[in-house]
Amino acid sequence: VEQTPLRTSLRELGALTFRQVRRTAAEPLFNSLIEAHHYLGYTQPVGEHLKFLVSAGVRPLACFAWSSAPRHLGPRDRYLGWSAPARRQNVRFLAYNSRYLIVPWVQVPHLASHLLGQMVRRLSAEWERVYGHPVYFAETFVDPARFRGTCYRAANWTVLGRTTGRGHADLTHRANRSLKDVLGYPLVK
Repeated sequence: VEQTPLRTSLRELGALTFRQVRRTAAEPLFNSLIEAHHYLGYTQPVGEHLKFLVSAGVRPLACFAWSSAPRHLGPRDRYLGWSAPARRQNVRFLAYNSRYLIVPWVQVPHLASHLLGQMVRRLSAEWERVYGHPVYFAETFVDPARFRGTCYRAANWTVLGRTTGRGHADLTHRANRSLKDVLGYPLVK
C-alpha cells in the first residue's frame, strides 16, 4: 500500500470507489489496515457484517466496518421508541459502524464527513444484496475521552445518549468499560 502523504482537497481528489470487500481478495488488505492503524485494532466481526474499502484510483483511503447492531442499547431504543418486543423484532434492520478509519497518511479537509455521507447512501442496498434484507438505521459509538464525533455530527448523525459502560455480557450491573456516546442516522424517513 502506498503510504506517501496525500494532501489535497476533496475536489482535486477525484472519483472515489466504495468496494464491499468481505470474502474478496481485498479483505486481507482491509483487515491489515484496521489492525495497523485503528486504535482498537482488528477483531473478527460476528453475525451479519460488511467491510468497505474506499479508494481514489488504486490508492486506499479509508475503511468502514459494519456489523449487526447490539441487541440492547438504551439510548437508541428510547430514541426509536421501541418496546422490548419491537426491539427483538426489528434489531436486524440496524447496522452498527464498528470501525471507521481514514489511513493516517491521507490528509484531505472534510473527507471524513464526506465519506460518511456517501457510505450511508450505499449501506442499505449493499446489506440487502448480501443478506436479503435492508437496514433502516445506522449507529455507532464514540469514546468521548478520545474523540468528539465531529465527522459524524458534520454528516448529520444525531447524538442519542451515552452508554452505561456495562457491555453486553454484564452480570455485575456496574460499569466495567468506558462510557461511549451513541450516535445514530436514519437511512429512511
